[in-house]
Amino acid sequence: MSIGKAKGRIPVMCSDGFKMSVQASEGNYCEPRNNVGPYSHVEVGFPSEKDLDLMPFAEDPSKPTMTVYGWVPSSIVMLIIAKRGGMTNGELPPMGV
Repeated sequence: MSIGKAKGRIPVMCSDGFKMSVQASEGNYCEPRNNVGPYSHVEVGFPSEKDLDLMPFAEDPSKPTMTVYGWVPSSIVMLIIAKRGGMTNGELPPMGV
């Protein structure tokens, strides 16, 4: 029985102004690929600026702010948020870091 695609989460905003979409569901590039989690890997999309920690996961490295980053380890997402002063707004999927 499929429970359908999970709703999109509000993009994460960090205290330094950096913004990124962090998604996980059966329709995203994540692990596990379901709508429940917790997720060891998530999909990041369309960051407001290039971030070197994300680049190894870029679908199109030539367009770092206009691409999707698949199967990004949850620990990398948390590292990015921490190095940018913490999260001030947005939503994260349940992550097992």
